[in-house]
Amino acid sequence: MSASALDVKPKVTAERQEFYGRLGQKSAAPLWEVLSDIVTAKPKPVGVPALWRYDELRPLLMEAGGLITAQEAERRVLILENPGIPGKSQITGTLYAGLQLVLPGETAPSHRHTPSALRFVLESEGGYTAVDGERIAMRPGDFIVTPTWTFHDHGNDSNAPIVWMDVLDLPLINSLATGFAEHHPQETQPVTKHPGDSLARYGNGLFPVNFKPGAAVTPVHVYPYEQSRAALLDSAKSAEAHRSHGFKMRYINPATGGSPIATIGTFLQMLPAKFSGAPYRSTDATIYCVKEGRGKSKIGDTTFSWGPRDIFVVPSWMPVSHEASEQSILFSASDRPVQQVLGLWREEEL
Repeated sequence: MSASALDVKPKVTAERQEFYGRLGQKSAAPLWEVLSDIVTAKPKPVGVPALWRYDELRPLLMEAGGLITAQEAERRVLILENPGIPGKSQITGTLYAGLQLVLPGETAPSHRHTPSALRFVLESEGGYTAVDGERIAMRPGDFIVTPTWTFHDHGNDSNAPIVWMDVLDLPLINSLATGFAEHHPQETQPVTKHPGDSLARYGNGLFPVNFKPGAAVTPVHVYPYEQSRAALLDSAKSAEAHRSHGFKMRYINPATGGSPIATIGTFLQMLPAKFSGAPYRSTDATIYCVKEGRGKSKIGDTTFSWGPRDIFVVPSWMPVSHEASEQSILFSASDRPVQQVLGLWREEEL
């Protein structure tokens, strides 16, 4: 079928309208009236380009800290709601994102759910999360994985607030009607493993001799920023910058080489000072969080200037080009692994 045919709807007549009404009474409908909406000639993302400035949201997050406790809220989070998808708790068509706050001395109760989650830490002097019996220190720039159906809770032993960006595959899981959740019988789960256990066992190029990969999720719960940053910058010393991405690497599950989370791909990239990237587009709508540096990104016809801890989103198949006024490091997340497994993912350099 030609692309032009997909974009054209048949003429509406009184006779056809009467027929459609009788179809509706039988819970049926004519495909030809909606074909161009559901089988599209090119991606039609539901989201739009958007930017959330951290310095503008942080005071509101702290205000929320005075309005509701972590225990009362279950999770004290400000949702990053895409303006093109109002009221849906979505930043892209398949992903949810938000800013979570835990104040000094607080804990967020232990629970688990089928959606998988990642945390990208923005502020922390003594915060921690506990995942599957392991207590993990949270440091700025750390990427932390909470696998599906794994108990997790959070706490803050410091005198300063801790804040991180959450990204979950909630919209995808809910579209499949597979969402389940439950509380742990205790407010915080028992810590049964030594701090750093998963990184020591699986994150140093060595595995226990009897280890067998199980579910499609990384056995490593934390990817420390200092290690990831060092690897990224070292790799840049002997490589040419990509014309669109600068220097970009993906986080991996060390047991499989795949994504740490089966439904969410994660990446870290460095844009050298004065970098001016060529336009690029891909089918995975992408969430970016600025860890270091300043610059701007043109997304479609919209240009955003960004700085540390700002968050922005690039919709599916929309051209994006990045510029950096100083050396900048960006963390990003998308549903690329799902698209790749299904044979749907596509990219294009422009």
